[in-house]
Amino acid sequence: MQMSTAHFRTAAISCVLFPFLFLSSAKADTIAPFKDELFSNQTVLESGDSGDFTRIDYDEMRDINGRDSIPERRVKERYVSLKVRRVQENQTLQLPTGPMEVGRVGRDQGQAFTVIFIHGRGGDRRLGLNDISFGGNFNRLKNLAAENGGTYYAPSVRSFDDKGVSEVASLVAYASAQSGGKPVVLACASMGSFICSGVSRDPATVAKLSGMAILGGAPDPALSKSAAAKARLPIWFTHGSRDSVYAAEDQVSIYRKLRAASQPVRFTLFETGSHGTPVRMSDWRALLNWLIR
Repeated sequence: MQMSTAHFRTAAISCVLFPFLFLSSAKADTIAPFKDELFSNQTVLESGDSGDFTRIDYDEMRDINGRDSIPERRVKERYVSLKVRRVQENQTLQLPTGPMEVGRVGRDQGQAFTVIFIHGRGGDRRLGLNDISFGGNFNRLKNLAAENGGTYYAPSVRSFDDKGVSEVASLVAYASAQSGGKPVVLACASMGSFICSGVSRDPATVAKLSGMAILGGAPDPALSKSAAAKARLPIWFTHGSRDSVYAAEDQVSIYRKLRAASQPVRFTLFETGSHGTPVRMSDWRALLNWLIR
């Protein structure tokens, strides 16, 4: 079969353009690798919902005793890079809701994205800045933010009621303004999830968020009717299967309800993990690459 000159030109142009069209349609990772070989190579025991639900193998002897030089107190040196402390600063921000003590890692303004971590009961900003505990996972988060042009805030939250929600909402607005409207991810652990729940009901704050991560958090039965759900805000839950504070089954049921409503949600369940396991084991690079949009 002979090909006309017009057909040949069309085919030639297609050969040149199609690869670029394919590449442009794929979502590139926002966050580049950092010690992925130590943090991201987790064994998947079960995968469902087209990969949105995963059950991850967790073993205390391997993931605590094998990872820490002093179990639960000091991680082995290869898991951390302390150079990130050069771009870390304690600040007292003067927000409309009053002064807020925060630890900031990365740029003060013009950042490509922002991550805000909310601690649980009894914590303060020092928890989210801790380099050597929690298996080095906060050190990794700090490095991921700083090395990719982002900013990480670890605020001290004084209460987990409406006042605390208002204060965090002010921090979200501040971070959004400092970055010129770039993505903001709010991550809440344990009782700090009350802050995420409260923020989820505030349309103005939800509009400034790119996504939420809830680590070992309290189930929120009203989440499916929240402003966050109406805005289809991406939410990623991580939880230990043996959490004695907030039952894993209760949080999974929240995920199922949201997914049944076609909400953008993911769930990582750490098999045999306890209440604190998500803070140690959550893969921050995977979370951020999905939540930053």
